[in-house]
Amino acid sequence: MVRPPLTPQERLRGELLGELLRRARGPRPMTEIAARAGISPETLRKIETGRAPTPAFFTISALAGALDLSLDQIAEATGTPAVQPRAS
Repeated sequence: MVRPPLTPQERLRGELLGELLRRARGPRPMTEIAARAGISPETLRKIETGRAPTPAFFTISALAGALDLSLDQIAEATGTPAVQPRAS
C-alpha cells in the first residue's frame, strides 16, 4: 500500500513535535529517554529530526510519559486541536 504524501501542515507538526521533544529531553541522553519510552533510539532520533513526522499515538504517549509532558502540552505545542470528551 502506498502512503499518500504528507501535507505541509503534517510536516510542520512533525517539526514542532521534534523541537518540543528535544527541548524536553534537554541534556539527557537520547538512549535514556528511548529506553524509558520503550522505543529505539533511532526511532526517537527520526521523530526529533522530523524524519518521522507522524508517529503513532502510543509512541507519542510513551514519549510524553518518559519526558514528563502531558498530551495537552504536546497538542498545544504542535497546533493539534485537543479532542473533547463526548457528552454522555
